[in-house]
Amino acid sequence: MKLYCLSGHPTLPCNVLKFKSTTIMLDCGLDTTSVLNFLPLPLVHSPRLSKLPGWISKDGTINLEKELKDCAGRVFVDSQPEFCLPERELLDLSTIDVILISNYHCMMALPYITEHTGFTGTVYATEPTLQIGRLLMEEVVNFMERVPKAQSATCWKNKEIQRMLPGPLKDAVDVWTWKRCYSMQEVNSALSKVQLVGYSQKVELFGAVQVSPLSSGYSLGSSNWIIQSHHEKVSYVSGSSLLTTHPQPMDQSSLKNSDVLILTGLTQMPTANPDGMLGEFCSNLAMTIRAGGNVLVPCYSSGVIYDLLECLYQFIESASLGTTPFYFISPVANSSLEFSQIFAEWLCHNKQTKVYLPEPPFPHAELIQTNKLKHYPSIHGDFSSEFRQPCVVFTGHPSLRFGDVVHFMELWGKSSLNTIIFTEPDFSYLDALAPYQPLAMKCVYCPIDTRLNFHQVSKLLKEVQPLHVVCPEQYTQPPLTQSHRSDLMLELQPPPMPYRRCSVLNLPFRRRYERVYILPEVSEQVVHFPL
Repeated sequence: MKLYCLSGHPTLPCNVLKFKSTTIMLDCGLDTTSVLNFLPLPLVHSPRLSKLPGWISKDGTINLEKELKDCAGRVFVDSQPEFCLPERELLDLSTIDVILISNYHCMMALPYITEHTGFTGTVYATEPTLQIGRLLMEEVVNFMERVPKAQSATCWKNKEIQRMLPGPLKDAVDVWTWKRCYSMQEVNSALSKVQLVGYSQKVELFGAVQVSPLSSGYSLGSSNWIIQSHHEKVSYVSGSSLLTTHPQPMDQSSLKNSDVLILTGLTQMPTANPDGMLGEFCSNLAMTIRAGGNVLVPCYSSGVIYDLLECLYQFIESASLGTTPFYFISPVANSSLEFSQIFAEWLCHNKQTKVYLPEPPFPHAELIQTNKLKHYPSIHGDFSSEFRQPCVVFTGHPSLRFGDVVHFMELWGKSSLNTIIFTEPDFSYLDALAPYQPLAMKCVYCPIDTRLNFHQVSKLLKEVQPLHVVCPEQYTQPPLTQSHRSDLMLELQPPPMPYRRCSVLNLPFRRRYERVYILPEVSEQVVHFPL
């Protein structure tokens, strides 16, 4: 049994498991942190960005003025942002039989895999994962296509040139594999290969292996997967949560008796308490509004935003913010808010019971009815005529490199009355803000990550007792910035098997039994030797 590791990002995994003559891809996460190396795509012409000086090496030997721009001492690529894809050279991806998706954040590379590798298999996912994944893909495609950039920068990727560049461009890895965003046609084609499954549903693969999704408690429809034969069992745990938020709670008992447990997608913020971050979010928002400033919240169009709106719903009246307008701007805002209300069977028990009253499970329905929350597809059209300040704007993309958020950064960045509050943990907020420097607006970092922390996962592993644990190497050592924190790593006996991008692991399986089918006449001729 082998595990091929195609992604180096622990929360955006892409692994391939070869098990009992089947080849199974576990997630296909897309590493979007590469976009931080690019200049933002403004929706309206930005005099500031257009006047940035081009980059020339100090000795004048390398002139990349057309490709690279200097902003506040940092160099950015001036072309359409590109994504870092899962590794495609480690094995022949056309041999993959199935792809199992754990949650909608871990499927963003799907069109690159299904449309460009000769893939002919099936993709398995729950219905909310498919539908919300489609929205997130559609949103990114829309963000890119409405601000097309004809120019494509490639010279800087030359190995000899790249090592002469200032950091972090100099240290960017696998830049030749970076790709521009896919098209909506590729998204539709990729998602047509998805077959829907429900929790605990058993799917047979070629009579050799059975796969089954379990609730992971992290997001609507998010799953862990059990992959088992007659005598072996592999558990794939990715993006799980034990906190009581809106999804169904995590199914832990089904993970017991695993020979191997593959663990990915732990919290990116192990020292930040989600409840504490929500409190900080609300108090900073209220402080800014009372001082006459605006609040900008860069976010994805699904997920944490539901919890933020629920928290604000309870907070608005007590903080005397009843007249403050809240705007949610995304090409898929309407669909996202509607989907969250109709996937009742995927919600926690508390929210399910509301559906049968009948009441909307999420309070943002009431915020919309009372005109406190308004949603728009973009800053153009109705929004521009109804927009009033001071206000709170939720919009994407959290990287601050594309989407409507770029417009608000240019609009509000010059005033210290305004505040930007980062809640998504996927991007370094300092790197996200770099092309907007110098910046007068206040910045607050309240990353909300509800996934398992190291204490929770250690407790979970003690309860389910897998024989072997496989995990990203980042989990086997403390973070670089906190090397003394041994509590921020996995300490297990036997020690976990670590992997990194391009690793190939031989999993420690000892097959004790095998089921064999033989003809009756053959069985009569079998000679039994005494042991």
